[in-house]
Amino acid sequence: MELVFENIPFFLKGAYYTLYVTVISMFFAFIIGVLVAIARLKGPMWLRLIARFYVSIMRGTPLLVQLFVIYFGLVDYGVTLGSLTAACLGLSLNAGAFLSETFRGAIQAVPKGQTEAAYATGMTPAQTMRRIIFPQAVRIAIPPMGNTFIGMLKETSLVAALGVTELLRSAQLLVAQYYVNMPFYLAIGVIYWIMSIGFSAILEQVERRLARAY
Repeated sequence: MELVFENIPFFLKGAYYTLYVTVISMFFAFIIGVLVAIARLKGPMWLRLIARFYVSIMRGTPLLVQLFVIYFGLVDYGVTLGSLTAACLGLSLNAGAFLSETFRGAIQAVPKGQTEAAYATGMTPAQTMRRIIFPQAVRIAIPPMGNTFIGMLKETSLVAALGVTELLRSAQLLVAQYYVNMPFYLAIGVIYWIMSIGFSAILEQVERRLARAY
């Protein structure tokens, strides 16, 4: 374990990139998820089909394959992305598909009577969605969304295959340097666990505040 303590700054750098990729990807996944959910519920038929196809592709293929297609495959067509950009893009598109299903279910869970009441007061469909439906849907979606967020935190380990120096890649580099495996892999396991606990605590606080607000 002495080697682990000697290399704590290196692990902290890896943890920083893990959190960076997670937060950036979750931000864009949230936006994608909301837009795709609304497209599937309210959009014209052609848009619904496109959204459904996107969700099917993202949920039906491995995330690692998606990352390889974005980072290595697009090069064949003259599109070259940095490893960090490709990692964030791949995770955003993947998580966005799962979140779209979460938001779609949450929106459908809001009683239809509230929509009808909003229309009766003169609200437009857009105003009803923004002021009445969406705030309640977000509250319903918080628990499953939190699970997606924590899952993404752990799935960032896959971006090591693109050369991003996150936690797993940091451990791999240290293993190659010292020819010792167990201490470094145990160390990143503990760091992932601590970060997951921290995010879970934050999400619980958010859920409680929203529950009090409603």
